[in-house]
Formats: sequence, structure tokens, C-alpha cells
Amino acid sequence: MRFALVLAFVALLGVAPALADQPFFGTLHSGGPYLSDPKPSFDHPRKIVVSLSEREPARANEVISNIGNIQRFYGADNVRIALVVYGPGIHAVLKDESTVKERIEGLLAIGVHVLACKQTLDTVHRGIGDLLDGVETVPNGLPEIVELQSQGWIYVRP
Repeated sequence: MRFALVLAFVALLGVAPALADQPFFGTLHSGGPYLSDPKPSFDHPRKIVVSLSEREPARANEVISNIGNIQRFYGADNVRIALVVYGPGIHAVLKDESTVKERIEGLLAIGVHVLACKQTLDTVHRGIGDLLDGVETVPNGLPEIVELQSQGWIYVRP
């Protein structure tokens, strides 16, 4: 057994330098295609779902910034983005509590679908009328992410 491990290690040493010299597929230095086929377009947009389940303003700002970066990278016509807000993250979309109100409104203005978990709203004794204008509701946040994934959406948790 020990001999087999040594042999495997020696073989790996011979391959590792060759692999180390090759750039990773998605890097700008790879020379290969940076975007997978089909390339994102109006007819074939990337569909990305992002979640926010934390109450901390720094975390909400991080998630919102990442969404903006994604949209700038692909272009507004080439990507559909949904932000699913649940658990303590629900406070980011409440009219009277949001510390990121302007940023959420900015996401809505650029076409991001902001989806609030109705189960969480019920748990914190809030209603649809307590949400920022433009925020939609879904029955339950996590199952919404599962269902979007089953429809081909890519789940990103920055």
C-alpha cells in the first residue's frame, strides 16, 4: 500500500508542473472562451438567483454590490437576477426598518426581482404592506430557490 502511495505521489509530481503552467479556463490569460455557450444574450439570458438571509447592513450591502457587479458584467439585457430575501434578511426590505432602502430601490429600478418570503413576514408579524414598493412575495424563500434552480436558474450565495 505504501508503495502505491509513493508511486502515485511521484506520478503526480510529473504532472503537477505541466498543469501549473496552464491558466485556468475562466481567466483572462487562458486564451479560451471566457463565456460558456450559449453566450448570454437577450434570447438566452443568464438566470441567477441570489439570497439574503442575514440582517447585518454590511452583509446586505455586500450582496447588493455583488448583484450590481453581475449585472454590469453580463449587461442588463443578458441576465435575469432574482434576490430572495428570507429569515433575518427580511428587514432589508421592510419600509420602516431597511438600512439599505435606496439600494434595494436601485435594484428594483434596474430590473432585479426582489422576492420576500411570506413565511418570514408571517413569523415576524408583518404583512405585504410593510414591504418596500416593488418587492414581490413568494410563499417560502428556500423552496423558491429550489424551484428556480429546477427551472435552470443558477444559485449564487456571495
